[in-house]
Amino acid sequence: MRCTIVGAGVSGLSSGIRLLEGGHDAHIVSEKFSPETVSDVAAAIWYPFLVKPADRADTWGIVTYSVLESLCDSEPEAGVKMIDGREYLRSVVDPPPWNEDIAAFRILEGSEVPDGYVFGWEFRAPAIDMHYYMPWLKSRYEDLGGTFEEGFVEDLQELDGDLVVNCVGLGARELCDDKEVKPARGQIIFIEQDPGIGHFDQQPETLTYTIPRTNVTVLGGTAQVGDWGLEIRDEDNDLILSKVEAVWPDLDRSKIVGGTVGLRPSRTEVRLEEEIIGSTRVIHNYGHGGAGVTLSWGCADEVVSIAEARKES
Repeated sequence: MRCTIVGAGVSGLSSGIRLLEGGHDAHIVSEKFSPETVSDVAAAIWYPFLVKPADRADTWGIVTYSVLESLCDSEPEAGVKMIDGREYLRSVVDPPPWNEDIAAFRILEGSEVPDGYVFGWEFRAPAIDMHYYMPWLKSRYEDLGGTFEEGFVEDLQELDGDLVVNCVGLGARELCDDKEVKPARGQIIFIEQDPGIGHFDQQPETLTYTIPRTNVTVLGGTAQVGDWGLEIRDEDNDLILSKVEAVWPDLDRSKIVGGTVGLRPSRTEVRLEEEIIGSTRVIHNYGHGGAGVTLSWGCADEVVSIAEARKES
């Protein structure tokens, strides 16, 4: 099957790799490529965030967890490592449904919960350094025979192939007239200081995280839905640092080395489904919000499943 993929972020590349591994041809058309994609500035750690439907997302997430975990040893150049993180909450809740499917999970002792919080858990998850991971994905895609083309797609029906896979992210607002897709602005800070473990408050209104990478730690964050601003804002930096210091009091502001902004493609829920547009067969795979990396391989597998369900049609 000849497959044309729109978008060269983590969803597009992962979908392309899985299609190629399934014996299909894959050709990516995109206006932007790494290091200019939104995926390149992802924080990024495996952790379902700002994403629905929850039941499908949990399944996609566990599939992706297994792939990322295996890359830690088999493909060190991919920039994936396992880290321990702690999620802090302001109320007692049930553990997430995926808690028994990951490498390690435990409820925190009261003495381990910072002031201002009342509950939490520790978990082990893949942390992904996108400066390494995106080039690794591109290389894997090319090694399998995938090809690229720079271009701006205005109409999915104009693309060649037996199947189009739409991984355009925020571009779906115009390309698909999907006004449910909105930016969720994320600002982050880089610091040359290791917190030892990740610290997380994943509630959108109080979003906080520290994610150790190879050379720096990522501090965040913001989730400003509907905000298209790409400039770093001092007031957001101040807010991020104050939130991080509440869960990591040893933070040393003198070791800050930079920061960046990215626009997550948020949607009421991920759109992963088939649509026939005129005579063009399309599989949509976009709207992952802050969980693009977290769901990438599970969604890519489902793209292949949908594609092959009717590959003779």
